Amino acid sequence: MTTIDLSSTELSPGALPAATAARTHRVHTVPRWWRDASVGAFWLVLLWVAALWVANGGVQDLGSVAGALTSTGRLTGLVASALLLVQVFLMARVPWFEQAWGQDELARTHRLVGFTSFNLLWAHIVLITLGYAAGTPTGIGGTLVDLVLHYPGMLLATAGTVALCLVVVTSVRKARRRLRYESWHLIHLYGYLGAGLALPHQLWTGQEFLASTASTVFWWTLYAVCAAAVLGFRVAVPLWRSLRSPLHVTDVVAEAPGVTSVVVAGRGVERLDVAAGQFLQWRFLDGPGWSRAHPYSVSAAPDGRTLRITAAHVGDGTERLASLAPGTRVLVEGPYGRLHAGVRTRRKVLLMGAGIGITPMRALLEELDQDPGDVVVVHRAHSRDQLVFADEIFALAREKGARYVTVEGARVPGRDSWLPAAAAHLTDAAALTQLVPDVAERDIFLCGAPKWMEAARRAALDCGVASDHIHLERFEY
Repeated sequence: MTTIDLSSTELSPGALPAATAARTHRVHTVPRWWRDASVGAFWLVLLWVAALWVANGGVQDLGSVAGALTSTGRLTGLVASALLLVQVFLMARVPWFEQAWGQDELARTHRLVGFTSFNLLWAHIVLITLGYAAGTPTGIGGTLVDLVLHYPGMLLATAGTVALCLVVVTSVRKARRRLRYESWHLIHLYGYLGAGLALPHQLWTGQEFLASTASTVFWWTLYAVCAAAVLGFRVAVPLWRSLRSPLHVTDVVAEAPGVTSVVVAGRGVERLDVAAGQFLQWRFLDGPGWSRAHPYSVSAAPDGRTLRITAAHVGDGTERLASLAPGTRVLVEGPYGRLHAGVRTRRKVLLMGAGIGITPMRALLEELDQDPGDVVVVHRAHSRDQLVFADEIFALAREKGARYVTVEGARVPGRDSWLPAAAAHLTDAAALTQLVPDVAERDIFLCGAPKWMEAARRAALDCGVASDHIHLERFEY
């Protein structure tokens, strides 16, 4: 483990970055009640769905085997439909929800809700089929064929179910790891198709959709709100911003082997109101593949005129950054994420970044309001030549009175740890306390590979840091 002593180590000439002249950003403090209100709205939707089922005879139908199967099947189908719409809404990038939760939490909740909805969907299919089959002599197979071929909207619903199955199968972690991000993203869009194809079946044959005016208004409103959120915040708003205030590439810099920075400028930069630590979804109009957005954090505090992003070359999208030409048009969505000063709860802060995850930490160091000693930066890398932005961080730390620590070396073998092998004799928590003795008194911002962040998060918790004081953003898809 190596600690850089700012009092004795000299900065190489010319290393002080121009970005240190960044403006002071207006801090967006997110009210905590936004999160509680969104949770309450979620449960209210599910309770209302159950109430409509009860009001429309769901309990009375439980008196026979066939009735119990069919009625329970209707309930699972209703809840599955509501959860499917909630799942779509969660990833519509509605600003108030995104600011309350952050993309990291929204993505994980989206995944949990999605698998729950899918399981309930299959429970609905099985229970309805068994319930109908119990009252007919055709058996399960004949009933299933009859339902698909002769009930209104069922062929479309079947196609929608197939689309949802494709999305779910490719969302299983083992399957995801075998797919390129671009392929996975394209397949994942079938989720919208599945939700849309299920609607005619529900409107034409769904008892709870047609039983009362309250039911009809509720379900139509739920579908309309989700459709408006997706079309508005994922299509219309980004397109309007890009057309109104175009952005373009001004500079492309090779920071290190396999690491590229891109600087963009234009009238739209200030209107985006990006905070250090946040990320945007980027599309560069440089040829085939421009339609697929990629999430990149800003790697310097925004100055109102330019934005800089930095990425390691880990796939087709990131490798293309190195070949961008100045003048290339840029489309963006965002900003997103809760890795910014607005979630800060304490004066003292610890910024921990590993690999390319140091980029939002570098931006935060530049923008955070701080007095000497308030901020410590821990920079984890495999080797010294992979310490991206080390000179810039060193210069910023010296300017602001922060402490900059580097932790170098190969990972500890056979153990999920944020430490290098040279520190294997220490526990993760002991090493963190050794580096930052007052860690329990600090907010901690983390960015890096998912396993590294989880190890660092566990170490912080073991050091007595409450979970509310740990802030991180995962970029897993």
